[in-house]
Amino acid sequence: MSGTNVWTRSRERMRRFPELFAQCSGEAAAYGKCVTATTTGRQELRKDLCGKEFDTLKTCFVTAAKKGVK
Repeated sequence: MSGTNVWTRSRERMRRFPELFAQCSGEAAAYGKCVTATTTGRQELRKDLCGKEFDTLKTCFVTAAKKGVK
C-alpha cells in the first residue's frame, strides 16, 4: 500500500472544500451566529452549545460531498 494514495485523496478532499462550503453557506452562517452569540465577553465555547446548528452544517456537508461536486 502506497502512502501517496492517502495524500492524494486528502488533497482532493481539501480542494473540494470551498465548493462544498459554498453549497452550505446558510448553514455555516447559522452555526457562526450561534458560536458568536454564545461566546460573548469572556465566555468560552462549550461542547453542544451549538450542537443543533453544527449537526445541520455537518449534514449539509455530507450531502454535498455525496453529490460529487465537479
